[in-house]
Amino acid sequence: MMIQETRRTAPTAATAPITNAIAVASGKGGVGKTWLSITLAHALANLGRRTALIDGDLGLANVDIQLGLSPDIDLADVLDNDVPLAQAAQRHQPTGLDIIAGRSGVASLATLSAARLASFGRGIADLSGRYDRVLVDLGAGVERPVRYLAAAAQRTLVVTNDEPTSLTDAYALIKLLMQDGAKTKVSVVVNAAASRAEGERTYKTLAKACDTFLKMTPPLLGVVRRDAKVRDAIRAQVPLLTRHPGSDAARDVEAIAQHLAQAS
Repeated sequence: MMIQETRRTAPTAATAPITNAIAVASGKGGVGKTWLSITLAHALANLGRRTALIDGDLGLANVDIQLGLSPDIDLADVLDNDVPLAQAAQRHQPTGLDIIAGRSGVASLATLSAARLASFGRGIADLSGRYDRVLVDLGAGVERPVRYLAAAAQRTLVVTNDEPTSLTDAYALIKLLMQDGAKTKVSVVVNAAASRAEGERTYKTLAKACDTFLKMTPPLLGVVRRDAKVRDAIRAQVPLLTRHPGSDAARDVEAIAQHLAQAS
């Protein structure tokens, strides 16, 4: 498969990265981004890192659904009623995570004004002082709010799989972050790969496009193998590391978490 260069919208201003924040993005929905965010955050907590997970997909939020949570306060309250982000954090005892849930069926982050979006970014920065790692599960797409929040994090994990549309949209997101002048450290996670070798081949397709058109090559952070136990855990609303510890996908995510736990 070949990724072709296309023109996109004009860049937006980048923000200074939050040193312990990790954005998880995809460009395209349906690649397992939210599941990966939850499992990665859980793995970091298991490593002794104080970890918060923010569901940054306001319109189609589902972190709380995958974990079986019923939050009293969510991201919509933070954005609409000026509730401090820390006040919206709810402890999920089985994982040891603090969760800031989104809310489905309301206006998405794409409708936020620049001022409110900046306020949200400052809230993440304030919250980050309480934790070792703050993960932000971003909405799918390449719109300005997604790029803004990615740029606010020290690291952005771009999640993709072997589908041509997933690769194209992952490339588009990386390109736009570069155009924006974002200082975030972009790396790639290939999800639901048939094998590690297949995942590496998928990555090489994306890396080649980035090298050819962008003159940069985002590193491969990890490959997560396709695993039927992931679907079972999601349907049961139980984290994979709790329901199926030691499964292929669990071990792959734990390896990624080890790297992120040690990174400065």
